[in-house]
Amino acid sequence: MSGSSVPPERGDGAYRPEHQRTDYAGAIYGSILAASVVATAGTTGEYPRLEAVVLLVVTGLVFWATHVYAQIAGERIVGQRWSLRQIRRIGTHEWSIVEAATLPAVAVALSAVFGTSVGTGLWIALGIAVAQQIMWACLGAVRAGASRGLVVAEGFVNLALGLIIVAAKVVLH
Repeated sequence: MSGSSVPPERGDGAYRPEHQRTDYAGAIYGSILAASVVATAGTTGEYPRLEAVVLLVVTGLVFWATHVYAQIAGERIVGQRWSLRQIRRIGTHEWSIVEAATLPAVAVALSAVFGTSVGTGLWIALGIAVAQQIMWACLGAVRAGASRGLVVAEGFVNLALGLIIVAAKVVLH
């Protein structure tokens, strides 16, 4: 679970506009997920570009679907039927997990255009995933009204998490 909660509904199931927000937690989680996928891709040899792109996208989609299911199952009152509206609302809210895999996947795909190896494309994708993870964490802190010191702390915590993943990639190679 990304730690995010879905915006509350009114009794009729409609959104409350004052509760709509960007899901920074999902974007951060998705970025960490993408970085982890990139870090482990190719550890057993050279990975074809298409395979790495598909791995990023499919992993993002599977984790998104898992988050949607977990949120629905976790919030549902025993015996209450799931509504399509509820599933759509939660699915939209958690979509940032998939979006976070997009730039790293594009980086791997475009690495061929720039004549770089798959390995170089994976390193670029890893850098992008870590950078967007830090950006989303800092942006989320700013949007939440955090102090400048807390925003910097969020950035450093996410940089540390990203560097752990980078270190794992180095060790696995």
